[in-house]
Amino acid sequence: MKAIRIHQYGGPEVLQLDQVDVPRPGPGEVRVMVRAAGVNFIDIYQRKGQYKGQLPFTPGSEAAGEVHALGEGVTGLEVGDPVAYAMHLGAYAQFAIVPAWKLIRIPPGVNTMTAAAAMLQGMTAHYLTHDTYPIIPGETVLIHAAAGGTGALVVQMAKLRGARVIGTVSTEEKEQLARERGADEVIRYSEQDFEAEVKRLTGGRGVHVIYDSVGKDTFLKGLNCLRPRGMMVLFGQSSGPVAPIDPQLLNQKGALFLTRPSLGYYNVTHEEIASRAHDIFAWITAGQLVMRIDKTFPLEEAAEAHRYMEARQSKGKVLLGTQQGRAKKLKLLNRALERGNVVDEAGWESFPASDPPTFSIPGSDE
Repeated sequence: MKAIRIHQYGGPEVLQLDQVDVPRPGPGEVRVMVRAAGVNFIDIYQRKGQYKGQLPFTPGSEAAGEVHALGEGVTGLEVGDPVAYAMHLGAYAQFAIVPAWKLIRIPPGVNTMTAAAAMLQGMTAHYLTHDTYPIIPGETVLIHAAAGGTGALVVQMAKLRGARVIGTVSTEEKEQLARERGADEVIRYSEQDFEAEVKRLTGGRGVHVIYDSVGKDTFLKGLNCLRPRGMMVLFGQSSGPVAPIDPQLLNQKGALFLTRPSLGYYNVTHEEIASRAHDIFAWITAGQLVMRIDKTFPLEEAAEAHRYMEARQSKGKVLLGTQQGRAKKLKLLNRALERGNVVDEAGWESFPASDPPTFSIPGSDE
């Protein structure tokens, strides 16, 4: 089979297309025929060696496709079932071995591409708004990178929970996109001081919670935007890591709460994964959650997909398609029609939103 493998850390050019043996599922595992794999910034961090592990390895931590083979002891799934997963390395390949407990059956009304796009970022937005800081109707929240891949989903889920949403973006185009996703107020941080604007928009009171995926450039000023006993949810570092702080600073600024969550600690059982996926897919089929797919690259062009992401050219979710099943093309098209294509194909720009969830490259110490 074809698989992208990294033999040494570096730029996009180290994403090498290899021919490898089709893997066999072990006990409790499933071989998935991958139709589409999500491209995320965690893949880029791993490619660069910011998160080291045993080389070579196949990157990619979310995908959707079909059950191809079952390992010993696997129940509840059958060969041919449409499935999706996140939080497991090896998605940049035609086949992937995945623990059965991490797989979710894709429901009718959600196509494979949408499912692949929804898993990692959708579940991240879900745990942030429902568990890390469960938003209460009427609360005011600040979401940085509100037009980005994860940010736009956090905006939508915050609105579903009844929040007043203030978002930050960098351009007029992104402002429009954030408003389309439901943001009540949008601050262009490239033109405005977001701290001053937040204080103005809240009458000096501040917000209840900040969802910050940017990190270094926004963190300290963000602390000034929180009302007393507010919470800073730092879940990414697209501008760089936050420098260490004295915990006393949180007391000085209003007895604030600070958390640094990641998806792995919120998806530790199949029941948690299934519950989040159920909500996400239900909102998608009901038209309450919009997933936008910007571009799909062939597996062979994984390096180009990374360049596209790193150049900030993406306007939504970027996927890799494995180009499998050409002989089944008509059957798959009919299935897509039967299941319903709910993807909004309009383009919008993504922002590198999610720092790595808590899983590691095989052989790493993390």
